[in-house]
Amino acid sequence: MTTVDVEPINHAVERAIRPAVICQFTSFGSQKAGSVFVARMLTVVATLKFQKCNVLEFITQAVVATRSGTATPCLLPKVRSSRH
Repeated sequence: MTTVDVEPINHAVERAIRPAVICQFTSFGSQKAGSVFVARMLTVVATLKFQKCNVLEFITQAVVATRSGTATPCLLPKVRSSRH
């Protein structure tokens, strides 16, 4: 995948979520569904914080769009419109 202004390797975000991921695995073990959800949410939150975006606003927009069947917001920088 090639996108302008997006580094191919996201080491900064990976480092940002490492403590939370370690905590998740030591707290919840290997519960598959819960682990996948938590890992994805941690990645989204870290990415949005790194981009200095409002996390609650993004999550709210994503939930509203999903429930209404409209295009969901995108995590890519400067492409905040939509992705479906």
